[in-house]
Amino acid sequence: MGSGFASAEAFLQAHPELQFVDLLIPDMNGIVRGKRVDPSALAKVFQRGVAMPASIFALNIQGTTVEETGLGLDIGEADRVCLPIGGTLTMEPWQKRPTAQLLLTMFELNRETSFFADPRVVLKNIVKRFGELGLTPVAAFELEFYLIDQENLAGRPQPPKSPISGKRPAGTQAYSIDDLDEYAEFLADVLDAAHEQELPADALVAESAPGQFEVNLHYVDDAVRACDHATLLKRLIKNMAYDHEMDTTFMAKPYHNQAGSGMHLHVSLVDGDGRNVFAGDAEQPNDLLRWAVGGLVATMNDAMALFCPNINSYRRFSPEYYVPSAATWGVDNRTASLRLPGGDPGALRIEHRVAGADANPYLLMAAVLAGIHYGISNQIEPPPVTVGNAHEQHEATLVNNLRDALRELGQSAVMADYLGSQFLDVFVACKEHELNEFEMTISDLEYLWYLHTV
Repeated sequence: MGSGFASAEAFLQAHPELQFVDLLIPDMNGIVRGKRVDPSALAKVFQRGVAMPASIFALNIQGTTVEETGLGLDIGEADRVCLPIGGTLTMEPWQKRPTAQLLLTMFELNRETSFFADPRVVLKNIVKRFGELGLTPVAAFELEFYLIDQENLAGRPQPPKSPISGKRPAGTQAYSIDDLDEYAEFLADVLDAAHEQELPADALVAESAPGQFEVNLHYVDDAVRACDHATLLKRLIKNMAYDHEMDTTFMAKPYHNQAGSGMHLHVSLVDGDGRNVFAGDAEQPNDLLRWAVGGLVATMNDAMALFCPNINSYRRFSPEYYVPSAATWGVDNRTASLRLPGGDPGALRIEHRVAGADANPYLLMAAVLAGIHYGISNQIEPPPVTVGNAHEQHEATLVNNLRDALRELGQSAVMADYLGSQFLDVFVACKEHELNEFEMTISDLEYLWYLHTV
C-alpha cells in the first residue's frame, strides 16, 4: 500500500480544491456502485480499504439483493473489504464540484484473499493461466451506444434534438462526418474527458441509426485494465451526456426497428518478448490462432449468458444489422461471430462480435479468454472458414433467449472450470431471479391481444 498511499498524497496535494472522492466498484451487471467520501478519508482507504457488503455482487438489475445467491441475509449482510486499484485515482471532469474517483476491488477480511464473486477477480484468475503459458492477452473494446432525449415519448426513448440544427434525427448514414458534426461538442468533450482520465479512447464513429455512435478504446497489454477502461468510459459517457442535457443508453436493443448496440472485443496474445503469437496470414492461421478460434467456437453457446446477460440482449440478433446467429469465423467478414481482420499480418487478432453493449466487460473478457485458453490447451480445431454471407450459409444455432443461455452456462464444465462454479451459481441465481420476475409480469401487448378476445 506504500506506493499507492504516496500517490494518493501527491494527488491530494495536486488538487487542493477537491471536495469529494467517489469510491467505485462494478457489480455483477457492470453497474458502478460505491460510496462518496470526504478527501480526508482517502489516506485511510489506501491504508486499510473500505468496508462494503458482499451482497453488492448479489444485486439484480433493479439493485435488489437476490437472496438465492447466499450473499445476503444468509451471511447477515456481512461486509468484505474493498481495496484501491492502482492508477485509477482521477478527477471526474463532468462534476460541478471538484470530485475524484477511485476504482476498487473486493477482498476477504484478511485483505489477502480475493473475493470470489467479484467479476474483476474472476478475470484476473483466467489471465494468470495465460501467464503459466508464457502469454499475455492484449485487448481493446469497441462500445456502441445511443444518445437519447432526456424526455421519453410515451415512456419510450427517442433521439435527442441536434444542438446544431435543433432537429431530431430520423436517419443516420454510417460513418457520416456530418452526423458527428451535429453532436460535435458532446463528442469532443467525451474524448477530452477520457484523455484527462487516461482512458485510451481514440476514435468516435457515427453508427447506422439515429443518435447511435461507437467509441473505440486503444489496445492495452492488460486485459483487466482494458475492462477498467471500458467500465469507466461508459460512466464518463453517461455523465458527459447529462452535462449536454441529453441522456444515453447502452441497452442492447432500445428501438425495435433500428440496429442494436454491441460491444466488440479485439484480442491477441503476446509472448515474453512482446511478439504477437497470432501474427501471420489470416487466410492460413497458425496453430495458436487456429486453436484459439476453435475454442471460442466450441464454447460460444456455453458463454452466451455472459455475452448477452439480459432479456433485451437477444432482441439485438438480426441478420440485417450484422449480428451473428451461429458460431462462425471468417477473414475480414463482419457477418461471422469471429472476425480475423485483414491488414498488417503482424497485428492479426480475433474480433469477437457477439456481445451486446449491455454486457459486463469483465465477464465478456473472462468468457472470451476462457474460450481461447481452452482451445489452445486442448488444440481444438475450428470448423471451416466462412466466406461470404454467414447468415445465408449457416442455420441460426446460437442460443436465442436468456433462459436457455443460463441453462447452458449452468451446465458448462468448461465455464465452471475457468470462472469457478461458486461464481457461476451466484451469477445464474441473479439472472434467473430477473427472468422469473419478467415472465410473471403481464405486458400491455398481452392485454391488447387477449383481454377481450379469449
